[in-house]
Amino acid sequence: MPANHSATVEGSVSVEEHYALMTEVRDLKNTIAALRNKLEQEQIESEKAVQAALAAAGSEIAQLKATAAALREALEQAQIDRDKSVQDAVVAANHEIVQLRSTAGALRDSLELERADKARSVQAALRDAADEIQQFKATITALRDSVEQKRHGS
Repeated sequence: MPANHSATVEGSVSVEEHYALMTEVRDLKNTIAALRNKLEQEQIESEKAVQAALAAAGSEIAQLKATAAALREALEQAQIDRDKSVQDAVVAANHEIVQLRSTAGALRDSLELERADKARSVQAALRDAADEIQQFKATITALRDSVEQKRHGS
């Protein structure tokens, strides 16, 4: 084999070709390593993005649950407030009914007292009139007797 590095032997590769192939292999290995690193980095970033999306979705779910709970509580409180308003209205209406019944009873009692007073007044007036009539009759009888006595005695 000659000392010339560029000399080729039949069926063998020259040193330059061997060096070029080795350089190409090294470059391909470096490219593969760089692509592997890039792929791993993209996988890490993808996993981070998935984790961030899951965290955001979890946070949104928690917010939605909190909102649903708050709305449920507000609805329950509105129901309680409405029931209390209805109960207050019923109590007020019952109180008013009691007052109206009491007033009606007092007016009825007052009317009965007025009727009784009127009946007593009428009875008293009738007695007074009857007494006065009796007095007039007695006076008339006395005057008549007096006139008769004067007529017969004179």
